[in-house]
Amino acid sequence: MSDCVRCGYCCKALLVVIVDNPDLGIRRDNLICYDGSSQCKHLVGDTPGEYSCAIHDREWCPKTPCAEYNSEEFVDTPCKLGEYIISKHKQSLK
Repeated sequence: MSDCVRCGYCCKALLVVIVDNPDLGIRRDNLICYDGSSQCKHLVGDTPGEYSCAIHDREWCPKTPCAEYNSEEFVDTPCKLGEYIISKHKQSLK
């Protein structure tokens, strides 16, 4: 699995299934789908490379469809797309 670099892209632009209410955990009636028209409600932060997930530390988080999304062809390396997005963000600040 590639390592997330916290660029925010997946949480803002991808169709992803997430846990709606963190207090209820993973239950069939507690999953919602974002269609990429808005960012995930659990995304925290406003700078690529510094985003975090409000539910990432929950014990059930690794079992969610969101956490299972990865770039399997780049095992144990930083996410290539995320590195690109962060580098473009840094260039735009210059």
